[in-house]
Amino acid sequence: YRPEREAQILSTLTSLNKGPLPKEGIIDIFKSIISNCRALEKKISVSFLGPLGTFSEEATIGQFGRNIDLKPTHSIDEVFNSVQSDAAHYGVVPVENSTEGAISRTLDLLLVKELKICGEIILPIHHCLLSKSKSTDKIKTLYAHGQSLAQCHDWIMTNLPNVTKVPVMSNAEGARLSSKDKSSASIASSKAADLYDLNILFQNIEDDINNSTRFLVLSKQDVKPSGKDKTSIVVATKNKPGAIADLISPFAKNKVSMTKLESRPSKLGLWEYVFFMDIEGHCEDKAVKLSLNQLELKASFIKILGSYPTK
Repeated sequence: YRPEREAQILSTLTSLNKGPLPKEGIIDIFKSIISNCRALEKKISVSFLGPLGTFSEEATIGQFGRNIDLKPTHSIDEVFNSVQSDAAHYGVVPVENSTEGAISRTLDLLLVKELKICGEIILPIHHCLLSKSKSTDKIKTLYAHGQSLAQCHDWIMTNLPNVTKVPVMSNAEGARLSSKDKSSASIASSKAADLYDLNILFQNIEDDINNSTRFLVLSKQDVKPSGKDKTSIVVATKNKPGAIADLISPFAKNKVSMTKLESRPSKLGLWEYVFFMDIEGHCEDKAVKLSLNQLELKASFIKILGSYPTK
């Protein structure tokens, strides 16, 4: 698996495309070809937050193609551990949602685990209301992941105001539970409806039509420059006046664009806050390398999480 090379190939193919197939169709076709060719050499294994039927599985297949060994796990921690222990070659974890913000557990594990980010996936999230019943008239219980309940809050209050909401570990687990009780429903993907033989009562029930989740691909490998890259880092500084300005100034000085700055309370006890940053460019690029060297002089801690092709 060469993320940078695959990104270059797909970029070239889509730039040459003059129709009638849309860009997304070209990418799907050639990702399938790449996946099958890669499997001829060695079938790779990828862990993700399971069970089957989750958006994490959809993101995984979208990134690697179908000819892989899928390894669903019960938690984000297990995804990290499976890659760390070589039980899986790669892992896919959610890191932020456009509506609900950062996934705290993923950020915390990125800080302490010795894994690299080697790719990112931006997945549009479209929720469906699923049930064994054919209408909402007798629905009393609604199963869904906590974030999905939040993402569909307005729709639920308008259409199912009296339902009992039950948070579960994943939407696919919610779909499984609702498949056993006609008085219940679940919020999940259309794939989960097929997997658990459920009726799709409503589609696209998310409050924000632009709802999307960003996933990260984890591995033990560094990725070479693709020509269009992003670098993720985590840094720490004491809580003092001008601390954030000190962290940002090297990038401004060297004209490196910052696309994300997320603060988290430190749990290591050595400093008060850590900051997760995404910057444009690869850590081997001259301007990025210079910025990181200057940042190292100002920060009490710095960790490069990885450079990888950006979407």
